[in-house]
This record gives sequence, C-alpha cells and structure tokens, in this order.
Amino acid sequence: MLDLTKEKIALTGGAGFLGRHILAELDSIGCRDVFVPRSKDYDLRTLRGIRRMLWDANPTVIIHAASLSGGIGMNQTRPAELFYDNIRIGTQILHEAYEAGVEKFVTIGTVCEYPVNTPTPFSEERLWDGYPESTNAPYGIAKKALLVMGQAYRAQYNFNATHLLLVNLFGPFDNFEPSSSHVIPALIRKFVEAKETGADEVTLWGSGMAGREFLYVTDAAEAIVKATQFYDGADPINVGSGEEIHIGALAMTIASMVGYRGTIKFDPSRPDGQPRRCLDVTKAEKLFNFKASTSLEVGLKRTIDWYLNERKQ
Repeated sequence: MLDLTKEKIALTGGAGFLGRHILAELDSIGCRDVFVPRSKDYDLRTLRGIRRMLWDANPTVIIHAASLSGGIGMNQTRPAELFYDNIRIGTQILHEAYEAGVEKFVTIGTVCEYPVNTPTPFSEERLWDGYPESTNAPYGIAKKALLVMGQAYRAQYNFNATHLLLVNLFGPFDNFEPSSSHVIPALIRKFVEAKETGADEVTLWGSGMAGREFLYVTDAAEAIVKATQFYDGADPINVGSGEEIHIGALAMTIASMVGYRGTIKFDPSRPDGQPRRCLDVTKAEKLFNFKASTSLEVGLKRTIDWYLNERKQ
C-alpha cells in the first residue's frame, strides 16, 4: 500500500470535472500536499509548461487526469484536436515524470480504447482485438498510446506507470455545453429546456438501441485514489459500474425525472457510436477493492438537482 498522505501528489486536470472530485477524495483521506497545475499558469501542451509544473510541484506521485474529451458531436468535428492534444500532453508528461524521478504515474484512460465490436462485458484481455469505434478512434488511440508508453517505460526503466480504463462519467460539475457534452448532461439539458419551452417532442441522435455503462463521478474518484494506493501492475484495469442501459431507456428515465411529458424521437441518420459498452469490473474489486456504490438513478437525481440549481445562479 502507498500511503498517499505522505506523498507529494501532482493532479493534472485537478480543476476539471473529474479532477475536482479526485481532489476532494484525496482530501477526505488526509492528503494535504496536492498540487493542481492551472492552465493559466502551466500549459501542459508544452514542454516548458510541464517542466515548470514538475519543478514547482516536485511530486512523487502524478495522477494524470487532464484530458480533452467530449461526446460524439465533438469527436466528429474536432478529431485532430482530440488526438493531438491528448497525445502530446500525455506522452510529454509521462516522459518528463520519469526523467524527474516521479515514483508513481497513474494515467486515466478510457473505454474508448476498446475495439468497436468487443464482446460484453469488456474484459481487459480483449483490448487489442481490433480497431476502436470510428467516431471516437482518434481520442481512444491517443489514450491507448499512453498505455503502450507506460508499459514500455516500465519494461526498460522500471517506471511505475499504471493505466485505468474508465467508462462514461457523469455527475455535478459535468460539461453541459451542447457542442461538446457527453450523453447524460446533453440529455438532461435537452429535456429541461424542452419542458421549459413546452416542446411537444424532442429528437435525439441515433437509434436509441446503443448500450452504455455509466459511473457516477465520485465513485470514479474513489476508484482512482484506491488504484493509486493499492495497484502497481502493468496491465490496464477497467473502472466502471458493470451495468449497462440502452440510450432509449436512459432518455426516458431522464425525461421522467425532469418532468418532460412530450414525445421522444430518435434520428437513425445520426451515429450511435459504439453499439455496446459494458465493462467486466471484477479485477478492480479484486486488486484494489473498488465496487461502484452509487446507482444510476441516485446519480441522475443528484446530477439533475445540481444542474437545476446551477441554472438559477
């Protein structure tokens, strides 16, 4: 076990959606020496910014949660940015962390690294069975490259780099911008606005038949901190809830929860993305004692309540 309360931790992306919850989880277990590089002070897309961060933080542990990501629409319109920004930040910071003598490096990867037709539930052994789903392949491959790099640095330099494969997250402080949001915040906003305007129907992308797994963000933060404490292996580990829901059923659930009573239609000319996503999460429970504790319904209620309160501000 790594006693994180005695470590100097750098948390990239610590001011973002996932990062702020990781920061809160670290604080809850007594970590007081946590450095969060802000983008206005440290441009982690540049070597200079990374080296300044490492000099100022002098970390023994890095949790690399900084990421450019978004939903299907963003993946279609900004694939080059999603590939380049993620790969240049990740590869440079991992290498410079090794050079600086960092003792442990945790990369937050993604379910998007899996091949398009992976049998469900996705087991870590199937990660290399094919090419990722086309709409998010640039993002997924950029993240997957960091897995390969971490394993290479472990093999040659004995660098303790680990890699976690997270499913879609949701919760308070998520991104609700229509042009870049993921499915849950996009649906919440769409149905809230449809209710307010009295819209008779709402049209959603895809067939509604795609299957997805979701993890409440505070559960994800708990998993990441536990993995940092207890897991030192080279193999990537799935982090999720292990439960799948069809997008159509998810849409009806959210509509009901926000009080929208109109018609829900789907536009099959728009992409579904990967047909199904559901992880085998047995290794996370076995290796670092993580099991999701927040149900989808409870998490949705908390997220909707947070969003509605934020809109009043």
